[in-house]
Amino acid sequence: MSQLTPVAEGIHRLVPSPAGRVHLVEAGEGPLVLLVHGFPESWYSWRHQLPALAAAGYRAVAVDVRGYGRSSRPADVAAYRMTELVEDGVAVVRALGERSAVIVGHDWGAGIAADSALLRPDVFRAVAMLSVPYVPRGGPRPSEAFAAMGGTDEFYVSYFQTPGRAEAEIEPDVRGWLAGMYAALSADTMPGPGAPDPHFVAPGGRLRDRFPEGRLPGWLGAADLDFYAAEFERTGLTGALNRYRNMDRDWSDLAPYDGAPVTQPSLFIGGAQDATTRWLADAVDAFPATLPGLVSSHLLDDCGHWVQQERPNEVNGLLLDWLTQL
Repeated sequence: MSQLTPVAEGIHRLVPSPAGRVHLVEAGEGPLVLLVHGFPESWYSWRHQLPALAAAGYRAVAVDVRGYGRSSRPADVAAYRMTELVEDGVAVVRALGERSAVIVGHDWGAGIAADSALLRPDVFRAVAMLSVPYVPRGGPRPSEAFAAMGGTDEFYVSYFQTPGRAEAEIEPDVRGWLAGMYAALSADTMPGPGAPDPHFVAPGGRLRDRFPEGRLPGWLGAADLDFYAAEFERTGLTGALNRYRNMDRDWSDLAPYDGAPVTQPSLFIGGAQDATTRWLADAVDAFPATLPGLVSSHLLDDCGHWVQQERPNEVNGLLLDWLTQL
């Protein structure tokens, strides 16, 4: 390990990974809990969970996913496929001198966490998913499914596929774009009923054209936004967006696991106002089959997509209740 730096949130470390390095922030001692963020975020999205988990007797570790922050950013798009990200998590566990961990993920991190549990049950003994429920591999090729959504509008996942396209929209004004994205998916600032859906792009338009402007969500202070903006202004968005550009590769890579359940003890927490939770309601209903080890599932009222930041105290309580049952 290298560059151990104590900070208010914990200790920053760089540890080796298959791509080069993973940056992480660690707090506390005890059983290892690995926290994996989503798009467009960083380890910082777990700033409320790190001290709470540490105080409860856990070794809480929040990583920058490959492509983000101070973690390695390979140039090859295919380097961001799910199997590579799972091995990054294994490398972190090993670098910290541990044999196993509980893994907790939000947004894309929820998918990484679920597939980590699926592919490496020898390492990941329990899994919690925030905002995005487990959906076993199956169905049509993802690019085909997403292309069929939205009618004449383009779903954001499809919009993100072509390298450079979304970057050209975001990178001239990273801070403004992030503020709009966070507001668009937060319960207190998301567009109201009847407004154009910010997950879709009109023909010839941009994703940000449908973002609300002028007000930050209650959970996001100016200093928080400054932190996120500084990270992406330094790194660019390509590494983060490359996760979306591997969904068809993941579909092929995971073919041997078609329909496979995740059997370890599990937890799901979603926001009742989150479009992702509504779109994937059938996946939540399927939990008895897809997550046979499910301990509990929760939908938080008046909560959007950024659950652990919008409702940190409630999420902390649910996580700690679940962890004590493992």
